[in-house]
Amino acid sequence: MNTQPLNAADFTSLEDTLLKYGDDHSVLNPSELDGYFTALVSGPAPVDIAEWFPAIWGGQNPEWETPEEARQFIDLCVRHLNTLARQLAHDSQAFLPRFEQTEHQGQTVTLAEEWCFGYLRGVAIAHWTPLPAIQAGLLSAISDCSEQDNFELPADLDVAAHQHQVSELAPAARALHDYWLSQR
Repeated sequence: MNTQPLNAADFTSLEDTLLKYGDDHSVLNPSELDGYFTALVSGPAPVDIAEWFPAIWGGQNPEWETPEEARQFIDLCVRHLNTLARQLAHDSQAFLPRFEQTEHQGQTVTLAEEWCFGYLRGVAIAHWTPLPAIQAGLLSAISDCSEQDNFELPADLDVAAHQHQVSELAPAARALHDYWLSQR
């Protein structure tokens, strides 16, 4: 079994498959999938593939063209899930969410909405129980970011404030992982 982190071609393959079989109820890009898997490996207990895999597709597995296509997608998912689990458990400073980027008024802006949306999907599938106030605040920061509309950034966007908000997400995810790890 390959345990190497995914490379650019692997993420392209994931994205192509998500777009091919996805719909409005499914995960549609690697950023959202990364957030989803981050929450799954960070939660109070392991989540079985029989529960987390169909949730990628909104609850219904795709009708794959070939068994090989399904196997390849599952293998890439499991590799990425395991990479995230190792990073967060053993070298959390190496963990970096897979955010998207765009150009806005001549500046590169990091977008985290899709990642945060995926994270919240993972929180729901992992059946997180209510959190203490500090951890609830961290989850709220992720939730607040998932509500932003990054498809059309407003002309008056305060880029510095937006990027500051985004910069707080990786530490929040690390801290939430550490909290649940201490509770297991």
